[in-house]
Amino acid sequence: MSYLVEMKGIEKRFPGVHALKSVQFSLKPGEVHALMGENGAGKSTLMKIMSGIYARDGGEMFVDGKPVTPDSPRAAQDLGIGIIHQELSLMNDLTAAQNVLIGREPRRSLGRLDETALNKKTAEIFASLQLAMDPRTQVSTQTIARQQLIEIAKALSYNPRVLIMDEPTAALNDAEIAELFKVIERLKADGVGIVYISHRMDEIKRIADRVTILRDGAYIDTLDAADTPLSTIIQLMVGREVTQNAPVFPDTSQSPVALEVRNLSRGKDVRDVSFDVRKGEILGFAGLMGAGRTEVARIIFGADPRDAGEILVDGQPVNIRTPHAAVEAGIGYLSEDRKHFGLAVDMTVRANIAMANMDKFTNRAGVLDEAAMKRIAVKYIERLGIRTPSDMQDVRLLSGGNQQKVVIAKWLLRDCDVLIFDEPTRGIDVGAKSEIYALLEDLAAQGRAIIVISSELPEVMRLSHRIAVMCEGRLTGILPGGADTTQEDIMELATQRESALVGAEETQ
Repeated sequence: MSYLVEMKGIEKRFPGVHALKSVQFSLKPGEVHALMGENGAGKSTLMKIMSGIYARDGGEMFVDGKPVTPDSPRAAQDLGIGIIHQELSLMNDLTAAQNVLIGREPRRSLGRLDETALNKKTAEIFASLQLAMDPRTQVSTQTIARQQLIEIAKALSYNPRVLIMDEPTAALNDAEIAELFKVIERLKADGVGIVYISHRMDEIKRIADRVTILRDGAYIDTLDAADTPLSTIIQLMVGREVTQNAPVFPDTSQSPVALEVRNLSRGKDVRDVSFDVRKGEILGFAGLMGAGRTEVARIIFGADPRDAGEILVDGQPVNIRTPHAAVEAGIGYLSEDRKHFGLAVDMTVRANIAMANMDKFTNRAGVLDEAAMKRIAVKYIERLGIRTPSDMQDVRLLSGGNQQKVVIAKWLLRDCDVLIFDEPTRGIDVGAKSEIYALLEDLAAQGRAIIVISSELPEVMRLSHRIAVMCEGRLTGILPGGADTTQEDIMELATQRESALVGAEETQ
């Protein structure tokens, strides 16, 4: 068999971390090869070597049987290798079209930019993705999910022979995933080889031909996807059996209300939303993209202004207009975009944990008590099982799951009574996901009020005592969690548009 790409004995080291240990990988024309492993297993590092972002420390790489050493992303592109990164690399102040064709913009005479041709070519790429978006729209105005689709369009614009997809569906809903899979099937038919990295285990059976598993930077095995049970793949990934049985929820119906929201509104994004969450309860928020779930969370946390409505904490009205005011009221928020809004990725684990609590570590002269910061950081590293060589490790070098734990540690140290988790397991592997679930349940058992926003319906059902469902900015219903609610029940409310609500009211 001739391979599009073959990698043998790949080695890579970072300070304090042996990231890849003699790893092998191969990709055939017209196949989807899933690369599996926990966060920190080395998947993204291996793909960054393939795509010219990192230089390998050892081993060999071949394209079409010929030895190559791509020393830059442009060199990899010249070899026909494209990559869609897990973390978005778009320029927010540019339009979608300017991002997709950056550096390759159509020009008129005298080098002037041809905006008409630029937008037309981008519109054609969007059409191939079934993406309804004006190429002239500014990227910063789009949701994370739609930015992800722009990133995919950008990669496809190079017409790659090898396409690396690192968590391409992490922010997409079911309809968008189905459209993406149609694109993948077309690419396969054209002979494009696709490396597919995903923590959504159900996708592997739907899309992958072969599966290669890494664990702790080492190659474990390559298997046929159709013939290998998911339980086997998971066990090889984590080196242990992982169970995700739904918990038995305690009765919190008589617990004190920790947070109450009354008639919250902001333009068309949030319209007359009311709910409460009790101490010891996990309230899940479900809905399709654009339903308004994140917008509600940002208003509660003071990140966005509200047009109307009232917020009460422990029964008392609070005037939250800034994140600082929310923190003072005992509310913590873990954003869906942890890299931009939850972490200072170029700072250490110690600094990130202490970030929201600097008053605890600063004396009257404004001098930091580094020894106290270290003690606290080590305490939370041990308590949450954060895998890091030390508390002085830069956060950017941690896996996604461990980065999420650092954000959680920051808010636990702040001792918030209300915690809002927006997509808490986005981009996190099955093993770390199980740990995050256990942590959320433990926080609820301690009496904290938890709000979980998730696009994964099984996750919402698995975690939530109750499930609030939104559609087009409105709260369309609240359902019981666990086995008492089906995905169909949630989707019925998630698609109950305003016209349907009005029609229902008129018939009553």
